[in-house]
Amino acid sequence: MIVHEKKDIRWTVSVSLIAAIIILLANTPLGMIQLPIIKATTVHIPVIIGAILLGPLAGAILGFTFGFCSLVSNTLSPTLLSFAFSPFLSTSGFSGVFRALWISIGCRVFIGIICGWLWIAFKKVNINKYISLATTAFIGSMVNTIFVMGSIYILFAGQYAQAKQVALSSVFDLIMATVAVSGIPEAIAAIIIVIPITKALFKVYK
Repeated sequence: MIVHEKKDIRWTVSVSLIAAIIILLANTPLGMIQLPIIKATTVHIPVIIGAILLGPLAGAILGFTFGFCSLVSNTLSPTLLSFAFSPFLSTSGFSGVFRALWISIGCRVFIGIICGWLWIAFKKVNINKYISLATTAFIGSMVNTIFVMGSIYILFAGQYAQAKQVALSSVFDLIMATVAVSGIPEAIAAIIIVIPITKALFKVYK
């Protein structure tokens, strides 16, 4: 019983610490990596690491933290596309509130859930640890990009076209370009960061 309680406390403290890292990254330049062409976000990386180390529930909590930070950031410092991330900036009525909540928070929760269960599946089939980490990091990062950009296309295509000042027929091409130009470098960065950090932390979270 005492051992179980200690594990619960350790899990809670670990989730809290990683959540604090997410908040730090989301509110400082550390959350962005300058690549030759674009800036790639790193805020989803602690979500991936937490899901691998602590499981899908922790991943979901950390994904929620990431999403909430995104919501707050887009509300307080709005950009061209903040209407898709902040329910307070919705331009499409009550339904837009829920659509913005899905994109800012719901999509990010799924990063943690998918990575957590994916890592469990890899352990069960005994795949090489480096391959498993690289694959989980890549998929987790692409889940962030594809879920968010895909949801924007499905839920806010018209407003996206208006914000970008392009024809509605061009929105799909712009979304796919964003996935390729931004999503793939972010996924590669996730692999490079997740593997060494997670390998080191495995010694602590056996």
